Amino acid sequence: MCEKQGRLRILVVDDEQKQRQILKILLNSEGYEVRTADSVETALERMAEKEPDIVITDLRMEGQDGIALLEQAKRKYPSCKVILLTGYGSIENAVEAMKKGAWFYFVKGKGPEELLAELRKLQNAYLSKQNGKRLQEENRNYMLDTKNEELRKIFRIVERAAKSSANILILGESGVGKEVFANYIHQLSRPDRKFLAVNCHALSDSLMESELFGHEKGAFTGAIGTYKGRFEAAEGGTLFLDEIGDIPRNVQSKLLRTLETRTIERVGSTQSIPVDFRLISATNVDLEQAMKDGDFRSDLYYRLCTITIVLPPLRERKEDLPELIRFFLKKYGAEQEKEMKEPDAEVGDALLAYNYKGNIRELKNVIERLVVLSEDGTVSLEDLPDQFFEKKMPVKESFGGSSLKEVRMQAEKELILEVLQMQQCKTKETAEHLGISERQLFNKLKEYEIDLKKLKMKQKEKSKPPVERVV
Repeated sequence: MCEKQGRLRILVVDDEQKQRQILKILLNSEGYEVRTADSVETALERMAEKEPDIVITDLRMEGQDGIALLEQAKRKYPSCKVILLTGYGSIENAVEAMKKGAWFYFVKGKGPEELLAELRKLQNAYLSKQNGKRLQEENRNYMLDTKNEELRKIFRIVERAAKSSANILILGESGVGKEVFANYIHQLSRPDRKFLAVNCHALSDSLMESELFGHEKGAFTGAIGTYKGRFEAAEGGTLFLDEIGDIPRNVQSKLLRTLETRTIERVGSTQSIPVDFRLISATNVDLEQAMKDGDFRSDLYYRLCTITIVLPPLRERKEDLPELIRFFLKKYGAEQEKEMKEPDAEVGDALLAYNYKGNIRELKNVIERLVVLSEDGTVSLEDLPDQFFEKKMPVKESFGGSSLKEVRMQAEKELILEVLQMQQCKTKETAEHLGISERQLFNKLKEYEIDLKKLKMKQKEKSKPPVERVV
């Protein structure tokens, strides 16, 4: 497929020049990249030069016919789709060709709408596949290449679980990448099918049942027609229910029945409709506590958690931060058409030391902000959001007149001294509390001329029991 332009490449094959020209004009007007050939032999030469996504060929031609081209195209280019053009008298032959692998047949003389509709379906399928590959590559860049052992174990579990149709429950804080992770599982298990994500938190209790299961015309005020819910829309693919902990009790009962019977009933109907889907759920709610409080059904919970995955927050896998920062700098730099430079030590330390409460989502926003505000591809400390300085820069009168850099350094020194005292001068524990490595901590001690030996001696003096005076 023509990835740069996102257009389908189509080869039109017909021994009638007028028919070729009509189709080329029609398809060009729809935005497709079109080439033509007047025979099977010429078509095969064109295909060897540049493989098309679709071949539209007349069934009956002088010499080799459309069936011969179909057989050779499917053998040499298995991913290429072949559409046959046929007259009313050759429909039987076209049906036989469908059994040999033709994608679709179109009867000459009919309006072009049916042919164009079929091409749009193929266009959407190709775009979906292309987006899936892009997303999978993006996931590989900033998720699969993790240095965190806990996350590596999770990936090993997922790769095995994806081969089954088992329900998967993803737990983790907001922003850790639950939807991205769910899409990755989908790409491993049903890559050519639809991935449908539903944010249950965004649906009101009154609309949730209708949105998930659909409704019949007249089922309630405003139901002016039949509506297929998300379960039906996800047929054959993956349904991702995000924030499933927010589903009300009455909908939980219906969801449980759907998982047990693999059928749904639309609101306002008693007819059972079979559905085929892969279910992945996610939440940042403590479902075990919700069960104790009576807000979540235990039988539904055990249905959902055949495989449970707990994604660690970003602050617990800071070894991945340098690579994530580089990845997002490159990503947003490309979007803004800027060639981004590596952050200097000051900005780098600030990005690594910060505990991202919003996890990867917050990190992405921070990096995008830095890229947008950057000049000549250089990110600046001053462009970091205010929350980066909330703890490091308390407002004090003594800071008046100081530069931003001086204030930051003074606040950072005070914070390090405070944590060192709290951790009894243990450098490993201090570094962990500050969210930096021991090497970075020692660099800071040297930079701020903090004498660790003197600090330890002071602490020993303070910890000595008071000397009793003999009167």
